[in-house]
Amino acid sequence: MDAAALWRVGESSPTPVHPVGPCSYDGAVSNGTVLLAEPRGYCAGVDRAVVAVERALEHYDETVYVRHEIVHNKFVVDRLREQGAVFVKEVDEVPEGSLVIFSAHGISPKVREMAEERNLRTIDATCPLVTKVHKEAVRFAREDYDILLVGHTGHEEVEGTAGEAPDHVQVVNSPDAVGDVTVRDPEKVVWLSQTTLSVDETMETVDKLRERFPQLQAPPSDDICYATQNRQVAVKKIAPQSDLVLVVGSPNSSNSVRLMEVALEAGAKASHRIDSVVELQEEWFEGVETVGVTSGASVPEILVQQLLAELAERGYGAVEPVRTATEDLMFSLPRELRQSMKEKGESDRRQRPSGRHATAES
Repeated sequence: MDAAALWRVGESSPTPVHPVGPCSYDGAVSNGTVLLAEPRGYCAGVDRAVVAVERALEHYDETVYVRHEIVHNKFVVDRLREQGAVFVKEVDEVPEGSLVIFSAHGISPKVREMAEERNLRTIDATCPLVTKVHKEAVRFAREDYDILLVGHTGHEEVEGTAGEAPDHVQVVNSPDAVGDVTVRDPEKVVWLSQTTLSVDETMETVDKLRERFPQLQAPPSDDICYATQNRQVAVKKIAPQSDLVLVVGSPNSSNSVRLMEVALEAGAKASHRIDSVVELQEEWFEGVETVGVTSGASVPEILVQQLLAELAERGYGAVEPVRTATEDLMFSLPRELRQSMKEKGESDRRQRPSGRHATAES
């Protein structure tokens, strides 16, 4: 694979990638197979957010602060920290008048107000697909609907969406939580969802909600993002043929955890999530002839390539790509950053796989 593709399409990692030595292995399989899910890894929203931090570090001659992890991946966050980004939990940790970037997961209006009170200059790297859900929440709250937000309490994205209409939103964590839901008017209730959930579990929750509230309205368009759905479809394709499915992704990455769960539900004999190859366990490979491999939407390709190299060392050298969709969506950088870069004659520099330049989001 071209080195440029190890970080993202069309651009190499801005810093050297430290090699990861092979894990100890006493050998067994010599002709094992890897089923490599496609698509996998970086989605358009993650790419936009990560590049936004990189370009800001290049463009501004000052400290660049980032509220929360820009995306949920340890490798990516550590890389950006090495380049100079300063990650904070809340904006009150940022010196007044400084520059702060909001993560891909989105923020509530309260966070934006706190930033304004501190006179912070902001770059909003919220994924445009998350912004869409925020706008839906605002619209339905304005129309006085009860909003049932299917998602995980405590996740940054859910906090941001619920914060748009706190008096109207109830978070529904799972199908088992449906019985605890109360609404004011069963005929004015709508469901929205976190963008990174399991499609199947979300619809199971929605079906149970609809049993209780037959007039439950659906969002104007699907809230679960294209990349989450595509990666789940791909893992469903490889799972029934896999003795073991390995999902590369960090433990706080909702979509990565869901991929592991979907693999098991789709027929994989076993599935594990790993941040990197150093987390592989010997016992996972006992009796395994076929390994499925995929990665979450915030995972750079270098981590998958390191895993494939390690699997080859273990005897799984035959790699069979399994493609279920082709993605070429690319979001333009946040408007605040684009305008500042334009003033200095700087450009985005990214290109789509097809060679078309990035276009602005709506």
